[in-house]
Amino acid sequence: MEIDVQARVASARAFFMEGCSCSQSVVLAFQDLLGVDEPTLRRLSIGLGAGVGRLREVCGTVGAMAMVAGTMARPEGKDNRQQKSDTYAIVQQLAGEFRQKNGTIVCRELLAARAGADTSHVPEERTEEYYRSRPCLGLVECSTKIIAEYIAKNY
Repeated sequence: MEIDVQARVASARAFFMEGCSCSQSVVLAFQDLLGVDEPTLRRLSIGLGAGVGRLREVCGTVGAMAMVAGTMARPEGKDNRQQKSDTYAIVQQLAGEFRQKNGTIVCRELLAARAGADTSHVPEERTEEYYRSRPCLGLVECSTKIIAEYIAKNY
């Protein structure tokens, strides 16, 4: 499949800059390939943001890559166990690449420079300082590039 990696990254960046969560931004950059409408994708992926519901666990962009991989997996002729195995292998590969590039897949560790990162359910306001002080936009771009390159190579 021919895919413009930089266009996908630019799309994800634009979604993030308009206020989408990190997870939404990555997933929405692949909407045309997933066969799911944008409002539904927004709702399905929002809870993964900020390390799953702002708990600062697995980075929302990594969860988004897993969502895209699972949606694109080819189940034809496979039982559920084999589908899970195939998808888990892809997710582990993608998360491994993310970890290699960023040192971890854990949101709170990615935000470590910001001591005491807030875990309340209320998202921070998107200000210039927000974008300047956080690695999130770069992580959105990183995950989008990883999954786009994977799709281009394997589908």
